[in-house]
Amino acid sequence: MNALDLSRWQFGITTVYHFFFVPLTLGTVWFVAMFQTMWHFTGKEKYLKLTKFFGKLFLINFAMGVVTGIVQEFQFGMNWSDYSRFVGDVFGAPLAMEGLLAFFLESTFLGLWIFGWDRLPKRLHLATIWAAAIGTMLSAYFILAANAWMQHPVGYEIDPETGRAVLNDIGAVLFQNTAVIAFFHTMSASFLVAGAGVAALGAWFMMRNRQVDIFRPAAKAGAWVVLVAAVVVSITGDLDSKIMVEQQPMKMAAAEGLYETTTSAPFSILTIGDIAGDTATPLIEVPGLLSFLATGSFDGTVQGINDVQAQYEVAYGPGNYIPYVPVSYWSFRLMIGLGMIAALWALWALWRYRGKRNPQTGKIFSLVTPFIVLGPLVAMSFGWIFTEMGRQPWIVFGEQLTADGVSPLLTATDVWISLIGFTVVYGVLAVIEVGLLFKYIKAGAPDEIISDPYSGDSESDDKQLYFAY
Repeated sequence: MNALDLSRWQFGITTVYHFFFVPLTLGTVWFVAMFQTMWHFTGKEKYLKLTKFFGKLFLINFAMGVVTGIVQEFQFGMNWSDYSRFVGDVFGAPLAMEGLLAFFLESTFLGLWIFGWDRLPKRLHLATIWAAAIGTMLSAYFILAANAWMQHPVGYEIDPETGRAVLNDIGAVLFQNTAVIAFFHTMSASFLVAGAGVAALGAWFMMRNRQVDIFRPAAKAGAWVVLVAAVVVSITGDLDSKIMVEQQPMKMAAAEGLYETTTSAPFSILTIGDIAGDTATPLIEVPGLLSFLATGSFDGTVQGINDVQAQYEVAYGPGNYIPYVPVSYWSFRLMIGLGMIAALWALWALWRYRGKRNPQTGKIFSLVTPFIVLGPLVAMSFGWIFTEMGRQPWIVFGEQLTADGVSPLLTATDVWISLIGFTVVYGVLAVIEVGLLFKYIKAGAPDEIISDPYSGDSESDDKQLYFAY
């Protein structure tokens, strides 16, 4: 493979690895804030214990997300310098806002929350975790706005002398419909991931008859969040697909493997054969559903790959503008399917643990529950893969091809060295992350905790939790 292919692999691997931590961070911090708020207003110790338990898991995940996310910034200059030169004035603006505003907000208030348990007034300390949660949300928005600009570039002009993109409307970059819908879709999916994790952990402790009174509220709260988030994900996903059809019709056609323009286009749930050609055979189809997803009408017309390819050749010149269809097709379905499985499990869990029930758990439920968090997490990863791979061969849609964005002096040897290095380091970090999570999950919520961690008792067991963070 050449430097271009290796750079794409490296960026894809590091991005997907980093993204494993993002939705857990975005969603879990709100659970921590919610549990601490419930303890603040009710005074019930179980909510304080849940705050401490999920707070540890959140902080471990947050730290890993920060470490792996920094790598992405360096790759823009090291592997994709021509891209950075072309769009740096535009693409860099929301990223700078993320670092100077959002990340500063979340990291500062998170530090105050970690070390302020017996040093800050109770209400002020509660406010710090909510401020950190808002910071994580703002951070996500700025990053998604930058990515949305790559999908649908607006608010810029090309300098005729330098040939670079120059920002002329930051409002258009930040608040275009592509960015707004992507934000709500990503945030709701993050709540789906975090809700599944909280619910699964709560159910895991209940199945083992450990700290049932503490984890029952967590299991139910997580399951309800999953159900609500699944509804919001579906609504925002539908809106996102309609925007995608307007801005990137090739991506929707590739998601269905639709080669010819069709009216009342069906949505194929399962297809066999060569999806990258015309020999694929749909086994299960829902009539008219693709037209509804694309146009809002079951009788709507959906453009096929061949027609869109012809249009792009007229608009952008000769070339192959078709993404790798099998990746787009299957990632689109896995994104939807795995997320919905978590919603079905949440219904199942709420039924089993309704009221005060704690029945003996069946074998199937026992086998599924420990892994249920992986479903929506992998679904989000496939959604990200679909978003990026479906845009190919563009790195900035309609303006710059991916092949034109790679660093010109980069060699395959250079990328092989860094790719192997990142793989080894990330493998070690994965072992550390999983080991820490398992350690604190198995330990459970603290058995003994002082009723008022703001009392300033320097000899309390609670203060020793700082070292656990």
